Amino acid sequence: MSTVSVVTLAKGRPAHLRNVLLGLERQTQVPTEFIVAVMQDAPYDLPEVAFPVRQILVPGAELPLASARNRGVAVAGGDAVVFLDVDCIPAPGLVTDYARGLAELDGLLMGEVLHLPERATAGDWTYEGFAALAERHSDRRGPPASGLEICPDYRCFWSLNFAIRRDTFLGCGGFDERYTGYGGEDTDFGKVLDQAGIPIAWMKGGLAYHQYHPHHMPPVHHLDSVVRNAELFEAKWGYRTMGHWLYAFKVMGLIDDTPNRPIRILRRPEAGDFTLTGQQSHQPYSNSASVIRFLEARGTAATA
Repeated sequence: MSTVSVVTLAKGRPAHLRNVLLGLERQTQVPTEFIVAVMQDAPYDLPEVAFPVRQILVPGAELPLASARNRGVAVAGGDAVVFLDVDCIPAPGLVTDYARGLAELDGLLMGEVLHLPERATAGDWTYEGFAALAERHSDRRGPPASGLEICPDYRCFWSLNFAIRRDTFLGCGGFDERYTGYGGEDTDFGKVLDQAGIPIAWMKGGLAYHQYHPHHMPPVHHLDSVVRNAELFEAKWGYRTMGHWLYAFKVMGLIDDTPNRPIRILRRPEAGDFTLTGQQSHQPYSNSASVIRFLEARGTAATA
């Protein structure tokens, strides 16, 4: 893969986006171009860099994540496309690592992700400073010791940092644009690849540093789109995805997800739900598993 386009999806977070651009300036292999799929009304004010930067406006009342990724690839000129979320700063070897990996395997490659605490990017940040602070997400498995490792379960696909050959992406039809808002579109794409026999692999390298921002896991702030997209996935594939989030919502009393019936939203998230699921300032990431364990323990104590 001699040429690599980098695509970032962005809505708000201009400081995060500028850090992504700064990380791309520090690459050992400069990308062919940087494409920003802008999911807001106006483009960003970005500094000049040594490689082309293109901003494309992607309309949509809710987060049009699937459409934005497809639009990014449609205009990309590289043989390979690297996707980075707007909160992911690429380590210097990310583009080189992905180019090397995709030359070896025609599939979808998932690079490493480390999470940064609050204020890690304040001032003139350095990669050495990141390395001293960053943590791996406890809900996600780490990379292989070296090279590539085929992932046997498409549900492991995590879309915040990945790469694929452009022709392979276009050949499988891209993301299903019926998914809008947060959740499910990446698992659906993983399922599409699985059905097409296109491998998904973890790789050593392709490292990105995830910038801190307040978040909720499970994502109670995206309750409606998670429910809607889970039902779309079920209509398409015969079963629901995002089961761990749906389970947490059920235990919290937010939904009734009785099988073979439409999911019913029983109540709206309240202040206590946001407090329970919210990422704290000292945490580099939010964690669904710990919330679920707390809910289960509370339920057990209540029935004892």
